[in-house]
Amino acid sequence: MDTIALILVIIGALNWGGIGLFQFDLVAWLCGGQDGPISRVIYTLVALAGIWCITLLFRRRDSLPANRE
Repeated sequence: MDTIALILVIIGALNWGGIGLFQFDLVAWLCGGQDGPISRVIYTLVALAGIWCITLLFRRRDSLPANRE
């Protein structure tokens, strides 16, 4: 779940970067505008992923999975 949430947050950050730097909303462009149902689902999933990632700040380090080598 953590990995999926982080991927969605990264997608959201890249989209916001595109809006800030180029005034281009990739999600809206791909999904038929900001008011399109698919865009709204993606925006909602990214927001929920961001909320989930807040929990990463408060977890104990020893409860996180070890690095895989």
